[in-house]
Amino acid sequence: MKTALTIAGSDSSGGAGIQADLKTMTAHHVFGMSAITALTAQNTTGVTDILEVTPGFLGEQLDAVFTDIFPDAVKIGMVSGTELIRVIADRLRKYDAKNVVVDPVMVATSGARLISEDAIETLKQELIPLATVITPNIPEAEVLAGCSIRSEEDMVSVGRKIRKSYGVAVLMKGGHSVNDANDLLIEDSGEIWLHGTRIDNPNTHGTGCTLSSAIASNLAEGKTLEQAVRSAKDYLTGAIAAGLDLGKGSGPLDHAYLVPDMDADLLYAN
Repeated sequence: MKTALTIAGSDSSGGAGIQADLKTMTAHHVFGMSAITALTAQNTTGVTDILEVTPGFLGEQLDAVFTDIFPDAVKIGMVSGTELIRVIADRLRKYDAKNVVVDPVMVATSGARLISEDAIETLKQELIPLATVITPNIPEAEVLAGCSIRSEEDMVSVGRKIRKSYGVAVLMKGGHSVNDANDLLIEDSGEIWLHGTRIDNPNTHGTGCTLSSAIASNLAEGKTLEQAVRSAKDYLTGAIAAGLDLGKGSGPLDHAYLVPDMDADLLYAN
């Protein structure tokens, strides 16, 4: 059985972060492991508090995993502090980790800020260059490139700039008023548009976590990057289309339970 490690924050409501990652890995028949960067208090309406682990404890978690069950792929999600990012980068280099997927999480779907300004610079300088592929959405890509994206042409030019700057493959996720869920993959073989149809479903919290975890799972199983991304996009589309609604709040939901049922998951993963 192939293995994958998620390095990310915990989501108390189970729809994003470590919980979504492990559910996604299980659905892809990959043994999932975790190193938790932070505890969050959140539900279907947003994040109310974040408690970071210490850099030393994060390092202990990573050492425990890498020295026993070496991961075939690594997914990195929410890391809010500079020293935590440095610990992760150090361990990735020390253990020569392969198939590293970095989801540069900066802002939650609800709008909550999840990373400090100095941590963004450390992310750019130390962690992103170690990735196999990064999966920014439009706002995150704008931060990484330092320029605005208003069209598909902008997505291409910014994607090229990010790839040139950091030397990694880029999966830029569409949406955010730019297009109808069309994503752009830029890698060694060139630029590939992955077309999708926007699904009318407000339950989108955790979709980025799920997509990057699915990519990591597919890479762990030996798929090429393009195959891994295409399969992950199909999986996520199926999960969103399932449309399971769990929230009981009075406002519009900001939550996606992305393992609606095991039969559906196995269908999406195959």
